[in-house]
Amino acid sequence: MISYVALLRGINVGGHKQVAMEDLRDLLTRCGFVDPKSLLQSGNLIFSTKAGSEEQLEHTLESEAGRRLGLNTDFFIRSAEEWTALIRDNPFPREAAQDPGHLVVICLKSAPATRDVEALRTAIRGPELVGLKGRQLYVTFPDGIGHSRLTNALMEQKLGTRGTGRNWNTVLKIKELLASAFRGQQTSAACKSGQG
Repeated sequence: MISYVALLRGINVGGHKQVAMEDLRDLLTRCGFVDPKSLLQSGNLIFSTKAGSEEQLEHTLESEAGRRLGLNTDFFIRSAEEWTALIRDNPFPREAAQDPGHLVVICLKSAPATRDVEALRTAIRGPELVGLKGRQLYVTFPDGIGHSRLTNALMEQKLGTRGTGRNWNTVLKIKELLASAFRGQQTSAACKSGQG
């Protein structure tokens, strides 16, 4: 059984794509996934399953969310192991420690080409910095996201792929949720084997 993170793009923002976390947890259960949990209202889910690649899981969840909930949005799946690597590989440790609310990790559908990342850097007109590791783009927003000219639309246009972002505080909360779920699975397994 592998634990995964599922991030939904652009839900419950400004009255658009409204969906209850309870409905999303129920969706995961109906899809046969184990022990679904949610964090905040912005579409952060964890679950466990034995079957399927991340791409297959994304496709399943996107189609089932559309069919069962009338919700048309992108899902971005990362394994628990990838989430740990995502935190470890952060190129901006100082910002993560001093200003975590202004450091954003954007999970991408696919890894962009180096030339596309350079095109994005060239397009930046403010103090923002970007770093890429695989399918994760790390962005610092020293003056805040709301005032930045480095928009999601610009990033996706330059990178040629879609993404959804979470600030560093949320990234760490998801890690805690994964750890909690893992401890719960261990306890459950111990009880079933007669050790608990």
